[in-house]
Amino acid sequence: MQNIQSYIKEHKNRFINELIELLKIPSISADSAYISDVLKTAESIKISLEKAGCETVEICETNGFPIVFGEKTINKNLPTILVYGHYDVQPADPIELWTSPPFEPVIKKTDSHPEGAIFARGACDDKGQMYMHVKALEFMTSTNQLPCNVKFMIEGEEEVGSKNLNEFVKNNRKKLKNDVILISDTGMIANDIPSITTGLRGLSYVEVEITGPNRDLHSGLYGGAVANPINILTKMIASLHDENNHITIPGFYDAVEELSKTERSEMAKAPFSLENYQKALNIDSVYGEKGYTTNERNSIRPTLDVNGIWGGYTGEGAKTVIASKAYAKISMRLVPHQDWEEITQLFKNHFESIAPKSVKVKVTPHHGGQGYVTPIDSTGYQAASKAYQKTFEKTPIPQRSGGSIPIVALFEKELNSKTILMGFGLDSDAIHSPNEHFGIFNYLKGIETIPYFYKYFTELSK
Repeated sequence: MQNIQSYIKEHKNRFINELIELLKIPSISADSAYISDVLKTAESIKISLEKAGCETVEICETNGFPIVFGEKTINKNLPTILVYGHYDVQPADPIELWTSPPFEPVIKKTDSHPEGAIFARGACDDKGQMYMHVKALEFMTSTNQLPCNVKFMIEGEEEVGSKNLNEFVKNNRKKLKNDVILISDTGMIANDIPSITTGLRGLSYVEVEITGPNRDLHSGLYGGAVANPINILTKMIASLHDENNHITIPGFYDAVEELSKTERSEMAKAPFSLENYQKALNIDSVYGEKGYTTNERNSIRPTLDVNGIWGGYTGEGAKTVIASKAYAKISMRLVPHQDWEEITQLFKNHFESIAPKSVKVKVTPHHGGQGYVTPIDSTGYQAASKAYQKTFEKTPIPQRSGGSIPIVALFEKELNSKTILMGFGLDSDAIHSPNEHFGIFNYLKGIETIPYFYKYFTELSK
């Protein structure tokens, strides 16, 4: 890849400004108030892919938000790389915790990003990382160095469970045919310690509703005589973990793979400072399943967490009321071999069984997906490793992630393709949180590294 560093240096300001303009659009897929903004973002991605060199670009309609598909074919006998990303973003709430408006991007320096980082919702997840691929393609086409064929599939519903992607993939297997899938929606250990994500956890996401009396009641007249749904819900949730933070749902761990001491010791070689971890989160101690380290708890072990809980009166001042209903949203991160639909059913059965007769329980599954492990001896992984070695001058560390990208398992099933996860974000980038950001170094380093993946994958595929 000749002159890539000089090309990036020459176009650095434009690359940054283009991303900033993209980040200004509040493409929040979870909120119907932003439908027009999500659609506007899809159109913007289409234009960017056309300018970057794709010969064919189309906005593919679904039953929800559209998928942007782009393609550049130089020789049908050469390998084809399919790039996946998403243009939708998480809601910005709570807005008051942002130090700058979430859709008014600003560049600020941080301890992790001394060269500066772009602060905005979607900066790292996933607009910034997705856009690296667009700019990498621009470099390869404008300098006539694209070594193989490329396809893009950029969706607008990842943050709400990729509701319509399954059907799109099934109906477009020929259009999406590829030799490897490339995704940048993960992270790396540090700017001087590159890593490649080799495992993802699955996900089961549910909402529970507890109903007591048929209306809200006066807590003085009825308190102590009628079941309080909020009290009941909190007791039920508390019972889902034992004293060792082990999940108590029967059958939950049946398919969980226990890694060997050798594998766990290899994982432990990744640099990690518990002190810095606690300091970054402003906590005095970590917390989790007994018998496992922090890095094991958030990668190779399943979890159950309450993501939201509400009911009764939460406005200003006091209102003495026993609520008729109480609600919670609960997510379970799963490890490979745990089937998300089976786990969802196990949760439903158990949660209904532990409820007292004084209330009614409703469990509503929202979405989920399978976990995934990619082999480190594959052509794709070897190409990614060589690419990182070239630009970082270090061999990347294989690392399992605690996050979930459910569509990765879908791709393997429907397209018979392995996925390579080349993420450039950092744990400190606050994805899904207030003050999300993405380092300028990381953004430009991704643009520099991705073309080498194309080069080495093509060479290793011969």
